[in-house]
Amino acid sequence: MTIRLLSIGKTQHAYLKQGIAMYLDRLQHYARVEYVELPDVAQQGLSADQLKQREADLILKNVKADHVLFLLDEHGKEYTSREMAAFFQKQMNAGTKTLVLLIGGAFGFAPAIHERAAGKISMSRLTLPHELIRLFLVEQVYRAHTILKGEKYHHD
Repeated sequence: MTIRLLSIGKTQHAYLKQGIAMYLDRLQHYARVEYVELPDVAQQGLSADQLKQREADLILKNVKADHVLFLLDEHGKEYTSREMAAFFQKQMNAGTKTLVLLIGGAFGFAPAIHERAAGKISMSRLTLPHELIRLFLVEQVYRAHTILKGEKYHHD
């Protein structure tokens, strides 16, 4: 299974880029992972709904029909790290070829993206910056795979 981490906007801070790169490097030993940052949509003169629609158009160009899409959303299902590992195992067992985990823009997702999604995942009930969530997500994908392999990275 390929895990595709897709986000709107570029990571600006060097320390976050370094952390993301470190976990992506570690992950290559466990899974095929694609990390894609889509460009920001120009916001000038757009309402939040118009912005979400333009982001949706960009997202849908980068998600194929056979991809299983999960949105990172504050109203999504919260997982423990072990539950996240079980989530990945379930996707693998189901024969999912490409699992897309999507981090949207500041205003969330357009209805078309919600309709396309298989589900929603919450990384926290806290409001966190999108750039930081990218690092948290990559680390949790790595942690889940070490759990599945029975390695000692995760401590209960």
